[in-house]
Amino acid sequence: MIIDFKKYSSVRIGNEFEVQILDKICDFEGFLIGGANNLLVSPKPKNIGILGEKFDFIEILNQDKDFIHIRIGCKTNSKKLYRFAKENNLYGFEYLSKIPGTLGGLLKMNAGLKGECISQNLVKIATSKGEILREDIDFDYRFCPLKIPFFWAEFKLGFGFDCFKDENLKNARNNQPSGASFGSIFKNPKGDFAGRLIEAVGLKGFRKGDAMLSDKHANFLINKKNASYEDAIFLIELARKKVFEEFGIMLENEVIVI
Repeated sequence: MIIDFKKYSSVRIGNEFEVQILDKICDFEGFLIGGANNLLVSPKPKNIGILGEKFDFIEILNQDKDFIHIRIGCKTNSKKLYRFAKENNLYGFEYLSKIPGTLGGLLKMNAGLKGECISQNLVKIATSKGEILREDIDFDYRFCPLKIPFFWAEFKLGFGFDCFKDENLKNARNNQPSGASFGSIFKNPKGDFAGRLIEAVGLKGFRKGDAMLSDKHANFLINKKNASYEDAIFLIELARKKVFEEFGIMLENEVIVI
């Protein structure tokens, strides 16, 4: 299938490219785009794929009075997971209300918010190389070491949806910039914040073409209208360079560039 990334990706940057649909568990030498929410697509990306609709599902495997064991397809989006958790009074997915993406992408980034992350309640993942248990995966902050396709995952969740936590996490996310964006540009370095460092070197609100380092949160790149890949990369590398020169800290991408 052909996907126009200027329309499909959350940052609205990119051209039209052929994308292979994966309708079964199989090997794939390339990059799975998921919802393209933390993605910047170059003019010449390598082999691109996307999971088929059969991997958009939530299945209850078993439950007792304390826990529920569910299997979720990796094409399932975060809003669907959040709604399922809220409707079934489940604890552990409250933070997903404001984090866009599909389960596969969330796992690849170990996505989360305010100390919560997707790997917390994970049991195992079905990959192109077989099923892998959570304890055999060395997740870290916004990091998963597995570089192979994910197709579904199983979770063990407790009961008791936390409405107070849900509201607090929504408020935290509401303070972030609006507009076409891929979310955070960089991971926060240990003991500091990428946004603070970028602002400290005078780049908050800095613009190249239609790409801008947000004047609300400097670690967000906003596409004001027709930003190009080149505009975005210029700002990313400028911020990295300036922060390193000033603080000796090399910022690491959270956005994935393909």
